[in-house]
Amino acid sequence: MGLIHIELFATLDLVGQAPGGPDEDPTGFPFGGWQAPLLDEVTGAQITAAYEDTDALLLGRRTYDIFAAYWPHQKNGTIAELFNRVPKYVASRHTPDLPWNGSTLLGPDLARAVHEIRDRHDHVKVVGSLNLVQSLLRQKLFDRLDLWLHPITLGTGKKIFDTGTVPTNLTLLDIPVAGPTGTVYLRYQQAPGTPATGDMTAPDHHHNHNHTE
Repeated sequence: MGLIHIELFATLDLVGQAPGGPDEDPTGFPFGGWQAPLLDEVTGAQITAAYEDTDALLLGRRTYDIFAAYWPHQKNGTIAELFNRVPKYVASRHTPDLPWNGSTLLGPDLARAVHEIRDRHDHVKVVGSLNLVQSLLRQKLFDRLDLWLHPITLGTGKKIFDTGTVPTNLTLLDIPVAGPTGTVYLRYQQAPGTPATGDMTAPDHHHNHNHTE
């Protein structure tokens, strides 16, 4: 059973829209390319390492179109070689042309499609694709969530956890590492159950709240 592994770049207010450049999202978002000034060698090495063992990509339609216009023309580098080599699975409500070598359009039943991809591959990466990510999070169709948290807030843009987010437990896999620009790499694994609640004002064996007045 393969892992579905979401990779996301986010601001502190959890905006994940168009990190790579102004042309990434033509919807009038004013901060396209917000990640570029914050990239550093530590973060770059983390991103490259995160793709080790990846044997398939799962992409939304918009991210696929951006990637298909760029990566086939990039011949050098670990990421370029990997992206061009591995199978690409595309989630779309339409029937778009998929010109990039090794691309397959998924059927309308996302849960079934993800199950079939899991059977076929070991490490499936979901990159960008915020609309698809919303569906994967809502239906808990993921195993791992890697989050690069950047030290800026934007106040506008598509959020990673948006309307319809469901209560989910996650386990932090290791101690976060920050790069020199202050970007923190957070690696999570989906955990069973849903978030519990408690009452911090209730008496317990750690604190004595009994007053004698």
